[in-house]
Amino acid sequence: QVQVVESGGGLVQAGGSLRLSCVVTRSDFRPDAMDWYRQAPGERSEFVAGVSSAGVELYADSVLDRFTISRDNARNTVYLQMNSLKPEDTGVYFCKVQIRRADYWGRGTQVTVSS
Repeated sequence: QVQVVESGGGLVQAGGSLRLSCVVTRSDFRPDAMDWYRQAPGERSEFVAGVSSAGVELYADSVLDRFTISRDNARNTVYLQMNSLKPEDTGVYFCKVQIRRADYWGRGTQVTVSS
C-alpha cells in the first residue's frame, strides 16, 4: 500500500520560512502529479501548489512568489519552500500524489504562523 508522509511543519513568526517535505513509499511506480493542499481551521481544503511529472509548476495566487514547489524523483519526494509566511498561511498542509490515476493523501503537517 502506497504511503505518503509529510514533515517539516511547525510554529514560525510572520515573515519567516519553513520547508515541507513529502515522501512517497511502497510504490512500484513514480508519482505523476504531486500537489500540496492546506486546510485552515473552519475552512475547506484549498490547493496550494503542484508539480507535474514533467516539472511543470502551478501555484495558487495567494502563494505566488512566496512559495516554491520542487520534486526529487530519485527520492520520490516533493518539497514546498515557504517564505515570507503570513498568519493566513496557518493550517494543516497535506500532500496529494497521483500514481496511475489514483490519488493518495498524507495525514498532513501543521503550520502555524504567529503575527
